Amino acid sequence: MLRNICYLLIAIFYMGPAFTQAPKQKPNIVIILADDMGFSDIGCFGSEISTPNIDRLAREGLKMTQFYNAGRCCPSRAALLTGLYPHQAGVGDMVKYKGSPAYQGYLNEHSATIAELLKDEAGYNTIVSGKWHVGLQQSALAYNRGFDQSFTMLNNGSSYFNSAPLYNDGSKITFMLNDKEITRSDTSKYLTQAITDFAVKSLDEIKEQQKPFFMYVAYNAPHWPIQALPEDIAKFKGQYLKGWDMLRQQRYEKQLAAGIIKKEWQLSGRDSRAPAWDSLSPEEKDKWDTRMAIYAAMVYRMDACIGEIMSKLKQLGKDKNTIILFASDNGGSADQVKSLSTVIQKNGVPGSVNSIDSYEIPWANLSNTPFKLFKRNTHEGGIATPLIAWYPGHIKAGSSNNSPGHLIDLMPTCLDFAGVSYPVEFKNRELTPLAGVSLLDAFKGQPYIGNKTLFWEHEGSRAIRKGRWKLVAEIGDPWELYDLEADRSEINDLAAKYPDKVKALETEYLAWAKKVGVVDWNTIKEL
Repeated sequence: MLRNICYLLIAIFYMGPAFTQAPKQKPNIVIILADDMGFSDIGCFGSEISTPNIDRLAREGLKMTQFYNAGRCCPSRAALLTGLYPHQAGVGDMVKYKGSPAYQGYLNEHSATIAELLKDEAGYNTIVSGKWHVGLQQSALAYNRGFDQSFTMLNNGSSYFNSAPLYNDGSKITFMLNDKEITRSDTSKYLTQAITDFAVKSLDEIKEQQKPFFMYVAYNAPHWPIQALPEDIAKFKGQYLKGWDMLRQQRYEKQLAAGIIKKEWQLSGRDSRAPAWDSLSPEEKDKWDTRMAIYAAMVYRMDACIGEIMSKLKQLGKDKNTIILFASDNGGSADQVKSLSTVIQKNGVPGSVNSIDSYEIPWANLSNTPFKLFKRNTHEGGIATPLIAWYPGHIKAGSSNNSPGHLIDLMPTCLDFAGVSYPVEFKNRELTPLAGVSLLDAFKGQPYIGNKTLFWEHEGSRAIRKGRWKLVAEIGDPWELYDLEADRSEINDLAAKYPDKVKALETEYLAWAKKVGVVDWNTIKEL
């Protein structure tokens, strides 16, 4: 007996820590992306909309308050999935070819997705459920981009109750289950619920496996058409008769109280295209109240579905070793769908399958409080997103970070958590070096530097942020310069006061634009 003990002690001595300490299990990773949800549309970022599950993630985790997306659906998704600027991944605009590699409209061969690298390099199970929208070519579809299980919508949007066409150009709405096209009928589940159900079902199917998982849940909510479950709409009907002017002020004050924004940042003025609420007739107020009630119901239902995913993780005993990251792909949308001749118009009961509508400029202006402008723009209203990071026992509960970050940072962050290095080549494809920087130090509460300079270009709208300075211009407009430490609401343009700063930032922006393949939008938009 004594001899056996001696042999065991000798073995422990020579085999070292690997023998005495079980290897640390790689964490599960869940990324949840909202679609067209503004900076202030969740409770913990100032909203009156009830979002208890997202708020819980923030309360038990980290809020990053100066985080950015790429300003629109396709570019943001490409940036998130690949860790590259959208142009570097081939998705500088949308999913149609625009005459150059940076605008080819689908993920290129020099990019790899988070799923591809975690699956092949770290043995992860990989799941995606929801809006894909990074290309229609076979090579760019989810099942060819590293996902073991996938339920995806390839288009920019869909009815929330079926897959009937939205546009009158003959194009169809395409859903895919792995590598098979499927159809959603009039009796289908509400889309937000269908996306959630696939995610939950997929977790159940891998519950016995010892492998970690990566899951990307890409909701279509609250992208137009604004459609919601009647019982959810009823929760909010009448709450928006206060009007956008009062509600913008209330959200702003909540943001100040919560430390989401600094007291130096003023509330931007109401968009000039939105009327004063008090100038509207009672009938107009009721119509606008209904629109925002539907939108709020969509955010509410998305939050409830996120709660279902969290409950499933707990039921499976996976919650203690799972990271959840939540963000939005762009700011609130100013689209006025009722005026679009390309859209099949439906004028049935608001919020139902028989109605096609959007919440338009005035309410999008509320969504993006305290900022100005919208989705597609590179002013803060278009590119600012909440980022919430939750990882029990690893990320300090109730913490916040105001360092700039971007969706391009999620790829290197996931690789860090999985203990994987970004390769030079992947499956005989030479990869473009990462543009993003890991957020791991920020999540640990340690000094975080990140990307000192960030860049944007979308359909001629362009910007560079370097430290406190941001240079930004909409297509056809001159550069504007803002000191974001003093004025993140972009109210006081300092371009005339600091022409040398404008020139220096413009030079840096143009060098980046050349590097990633940005083309003058005026020369490509007609292709």
